Amino acid sequence: MPPKPKITKEMVIDAAFEVAREVGGENINARTVAKKLNCSTQPVMYHFATIEELKKAAYAKADAYHSEYLMNIESPQKGVMLGIGLNYIRFAMEEPHLFRFLFQSNFFTGTTLLEMIDAEELVPVLLAMQGAAGGSIEQVKETFLNIFLFAHGYASIIANNSLEYDEELIKSHLERAYRAAILAPQEEK
Repeated sequence: MPPKPKITKEMVIDAAFEVAREVGGENINARTVAKKLNCSTQPVMYHFATIEELKKAAYAKADAYHSEYLMNIESPQKGVMLGIGLNYIRFAMEEPHLFRFLFQSNFFTGTTLLEMIDAEELVPVLLAMQGAAGGSIEQVKETFLNIFLFAHGYASIIANNSLEYDEELIKSHLERAYRAAILAPQEEK
């Protein structure tokens, strides 16, 4: 029986996630991951035939981490949608490398906004929003899309070090965008 590997596949994924978190997803390679694990590149390549596969696994871990971060709302009674929007922008400020890896790299899986809104990973966020705001899932998706576009613009600017994070200002802008997103479908009737 062959000896049990000392470096597990999960350890390799965790190390790749940390590389993406610290210096960006574009820096995930066998050498940087092996250095993080304090081993040779052989265990990295043993578990992943290509670096592309490793980056996809690290991306999935980063996506799960991001989803959990979004749902950790400080004051949910004051608005789940606003809390998720603020967390999205705050994530860009606190984790700029992960934000860019998730949303500004070739690993972002959606090719259109409509595909993104129907992604399985978004279901928990949409259900939480629907539970808080009521309405049909289609109404929630429309509201989410409007808020997302606004929040993503803010987050992108912050993640790329072009704008200082001012939570009170961002919160007031996000609240206005939220009100507009809620009122827009009503005005169309």
